[in-house]
Amino acid sequence: MAAVDLDTLYAGIRAGQRASVSRAITLVESMRPDHRALARDLLARLAEDSSAGPAVRVGISGVPGVGKSTFIEALGTHLTAQGKRVGVLAVDPSSVRTGGSVLGDKTRMPQLSIDPNAFIRPSPSAGTLGGVAAATSQAMSVLEGAGYDVVLVETVGVGQSEITVAGMVDTFLFLTLARTGDQLQGIKKGILEIADVIAVNKADAEGAAEDRSAEARVAARELAGAMRMVRGHGEWAPPVVTCSGLTGVGVDDVWARIGAHRDHLGHDGLLAKRAQQQLDFTWTLVRDILNERLRRSEPVAAIRQQVADDVLSGRLSAPAAADAIIAAFDEG
Repeated sequence: MAAVDLDTLYAGIRAGQRASVSRAITLVESMRPDHRALARDLLARLAEDSSAGPAVRVGISGVPGVGKSTFIEALGTHLTAQGKRVGVLAVDPSSVRTGGSVLGDKTRMPQLSIDPNAFIRPSPSAGTLGGVAAATSQAMSVLEGAGYDVVLVETVGVGQSEITVAGMVDTFLFLTLARTGDQLQGIKKGILEIADVIAVNKADAEGAAEDRSAEARVAARELAGAMRMVRGHGEWAPPVVTCSGLTGVGVDDVWARIGAHRDHLGHDGLLAKRAQQQLDFTWTLVRDILNERLRRSEPVAAIRQQVADDVLSGRLSAPAAADAIIAAFDEG
């Protein structure tokens, strides 16, 4: 990455220049110490000037094969047609071994990727917990500072990614499919506990797809019943609706339900939720910084191989090895 002029970059973001937005997200994704310092300064300046107002932040996840990218394209084009500016952060899974990722989300959103009112940023998860890049929260702040009205975060949909992204957004949308028989078996109770809106996708309602539409309605009723058992009285009751990302049917209804959830939170509730998310994010950053310092520690590097050999040979237990590493770090 070339040298960064923070004033020029900030001005470009505030002007909504796509190149500046892209460069800023690259900056906040960087692990270089000098880039991290610049990113902190940039984000602080964007936070000070909040004249653009908070964007609607929506996390989107779902079961494998549910069609997240197709749905996001349908929702995104629906919103840009209304004059809204939409940012999409599509987090791709990274290889734990090589760090590489596919980054193919733009190819799965051909219409939205060329829409002048949309910005799509595929980002590698870099093996982080839940498959959500550590910089995603900061990337949302960049898009918000650039005047985007809606930010959609697509997760890889595996492991703990749903819980991770739910802690970063205003509304968490869970997409599922109608399956014959036991469609509820594959959905963890934890997902039902954090979902704010549930949509049964691929409910194509025309021609030969009428059976699929009927299956989707049945699945929605079953899920609605399950939600009544999971959620307590007085809490937000997550609506369960049907839609088709392929045809666009029901996408407007999904967006209306997202808006209803935001209205339910209210101004004060939204501020309180985001404040708690920032506190949680603070501790995430603390852990990331400590992990980076541990990795760069010379005393730790000096004993790393010996500790590894001792653990592999059985001469040293894992707890004892951990104590040795921390002791070396403290001495440094």
